[in-house]
Amino acid sequence: MAVIDVAENLARVRERIRRAAMRVGRGAEEVLLVGVSKSVDVERIRRALAAGLPALGENRIQEAGEKIAALGRPVPWHMVGHLQSNKARDAVLLFDLIHSVDRLELARELHRRALAAGRVGEVLVQVNLSGEATKGGFAESELKGALEALAGLSALRVRGLMTIPPPVEHGEQARGWFRRLRELRDAAGLEHLSMGMSDDFDVAVEEGATIVRVGTAIFGPRA
Repeated sequence: MAVIDVAENLARVRERIRRAAMRVGRGAEEVLLVGVSKSVDVERIRRALAAGLPALGENRIQEAGEKIAALGRPVPWHMVGHLQSNKARDAVLLFDLIHSVDRLELARELHRRALAAGRVGEVLVQVNLSGEATKGGFAESELKGALEALAGLSALRVRGLMTIPPPVEHGEQARGWFRRLRELRDAAGLEHLSMGMSDDFDVAVEEGATIVRVGTAIFGPRA
């Protein structure tokens, strides 16, 4: 099996980000690239870090814990997958930013665990713009109330919004979802927009993404 050239892939992704940002008058430095390393072996992750990957994202608590034990914290670690409330304590201790706060029950448990640990948890609020039953997140109509409730949780700091649009054949088809999340972010006066993955991150950058979550385009097919 051919060795995946992670450094070359990373350079290609960075160039796509640079070009997308340039098309809309932004700078590439305004976009944080999170390499989603779910099911990726530690050696490939090391190659990405050596090539300058600025942040890592994981979907599962146990896998993240094992990788952080092996690799340490040379870059920030982000939780980008669905998070069960009973994993809140581990999430607060492991991750620098949690992207997937998708219900108030989880937010309250993260707050409780962060308080107990003497920390402030940095989080993004997940918005389910498409209404898909298979995806977590607050409906658009619920977002204002959710943000008001979260504002009362002193051990959490809401940094922005996150979304996962429906699967599309072409990245351009996701543009409307990304644009709407930006409008909601702006209305809420928040900083970050976590949106865009391997197939559509160029469009997400054009629509204002400050964080893109890219796995396959960097690391190649998952094991």
